[in-house]
Amino acid sequence: MNPYRLYLVTDDRQPTDTLQKVVAEAVAGGVTLVQVREKHGDVRAFIERAEAVKDALRGTGVPLIINDRVDVALAVDADGVHLGQTDLPAALARRLLGPDRLLGLSVETEQQLFESESLPVDYLGLSAIFATPTKTDLKKHWGLNGLKRALSVSSRPIVAIGGINADNLRQVAGTGVHGVALVSAICAASCPRSAARSLRRMMK
Repeated sequence: MNPYRLYLVTDDRQPTDTLQKVVAEAVAGGVTLVQVREKHGDVRAFIERAEAVKDALRGTGVPLIINDRVDVALAVDADGVHLGQTDLPAALARRLLGPDRLLGLSVETEQQLFESESLPVDYLGLSAIFATPTKTDLKKHWGLNGLKRALSVSSRPIVAIGGINADNLRQVAGTGVHGVALVSAICAASCPRSAARSLRRMMK
């Protein structure tokens, strides 16, 4: 099974109990992987939220990925880590995580895409496909043509992220991309389960 198909990135502004409910509902609707993303720098709070999400995922078979922090991933025994370009180097992260955990890497330029071929990562997060309010420091927008180009040159599975929603999801899925990462399309939905189910249907 492709774990990257419908990739949920959590909203760090949601209270922990809300986060836990959103994740449980989203997975019931068809989310295939969950990344806990925290940007506040409070490691204890990060661990608590990651543990809450892990509880929500228990028994579902859906992998738990931690954004940026290898230490948090090891502390909660997560299934993997997703690194940005300024985080721990991928080779060092792989050494700490061991061979069996998933390791993802954000790629924002053609040069980074080229360099990723020699790194010990499992998948790439191609950012950003479209403009998005959650990422304001972007180097570029890949667009659909850029996404197709990246798919043609990378040997790794690619997850598309950035500005993807119900209006453009069919076009993104039509490129043959391995997965799409979503935040607000699920986290901000009035019913995360229905939103996830509807989004999964659009990807067929």
